[in-house]
Amino acid sequence: MTFEFATATRILFGRGTAAQLPAQTLAFGKKVLVVTGRDPQRHLPLLRQLEAAGLLVTVFPIATEPTVDDARRGAASALSCGAEVIIGLGGGSAVDAGKAIAALARQPHDLLHYLELVGKGLPLEAKPLPFIAVPTTAGTGAEVTRNAVLVSAEHGVKASLRHVSMLPTLALVDPELARDCPPDVTAASGMDALTQCLEAYVSCKAQPLTDALCVDGIRRAVRSLEKAVTAGHNLEAREDLALAAVYSGMALANAGLGAVHGFAAPIGGSFKAAHGAVCAALLPPVWAANWAVIQNGAHPAARTRFETVARLLLNDEAATPDQATDFLQDLSQRLGIPTLGSHGITENHLEEIATQAAKASSMKGNPVPLTHDELLEILRAAL
Repeated sequence: MTFEFATATRILFGRGTAAQLPAQTLAFGKKVLVVTGRDPQRHLPLLRQLEAAGLLVTVFPIATEPTVDDARRGAASALSCGAEVIIGLGGGSAVDAGKAIAALARQPHDLLHYLELVGKGLPLEAKPLPFIAVPTTAGTGAEVTRNAVLVSAEHGVKASLRHVSMLPTLALVDPELARDCPPDVTAASGMDALTQCLEAYVSCKAQPLTDALCVDGIRRAVRSLEKAVTAGHNLEAREDLALAAVYSGMALANAGLGAVHGFAAPIGGSFKAAHGAVCAALLPPVWAANWAVIQNGAHPAARTRFETVARLLLNDEAATPDQATDFLQDLSQRLGIPTLGSHGITENHLEEIATQAAKASSMKGNPVPLTHDELLEILRAAL
């Protein structure tokens, strides 16, 4: 058996750990660029703590999911203020943007020299600036991954800037920071974490370390996701989701994902749709399509994994993969997850989405090959 496992240099997890951010940041220098979502005021107490510690803080907000242009502008801002360290403070978008900015600020060439899919996809040439990830939602696991997903509006897709040196220098994960996360965001991001644990567990690139993370992540997400949505200040539930998100990020960075995220790349690049909501809408039909192929008998190892997942999801040793699909569908409905059609996606878009999804890097980890017609049927079921 041979495998590789890489994650953030250091993970600091627990309630109240955000209070350590100023001291942790000072270890890398005094000038810091803090990348946030559209409303930096949400983080004012923490920003003031950084300034009170003597740090020279420049704030760089991004309005939506990070774009190629955001990464370029952010890198220019980091150079302009002489940033010695970058902090990504917010949801997965802010963390991914910060990660990309920390990397790009040190490179000798334009972003497209290194960007996958729509660029040359060449390796980074210089070590990124120190990067501290401080997630305020629990979903993408970006705080422990080696890539940053960026929207290229010009090409209508999402593409990754990826290198092992982009793993965060420090992931500071404080479940208390998500207490005021709105129910719809909690639901969508939590479903993303669950999806990533599920896809990494059944991935054709799964390995023992990621298996252990996924199993515990699935259990935590299932028992706490609805609690966190309905009672946001339930810190036990928030802690479970935060840890599930960290597990999911560590797992996907080392075992890959699958068709759900393969679809999410072109959809996110062309439509204004929250990543987690897209994944949640696609998860049940993708799960059903994969299981239909597996039942043909050509993938015995995958069959065993799908049977294990069913038992985990329903907490029942007699549960079947068909029941798991029903469970995932019911969970999405209870959480109020919108369909793909609610984002403006119609039958006329499906052919292009399916074609682009087949090329996505995440599709390489799907446990079974899916035909173009099967990809179309998945999309129709999610409309």
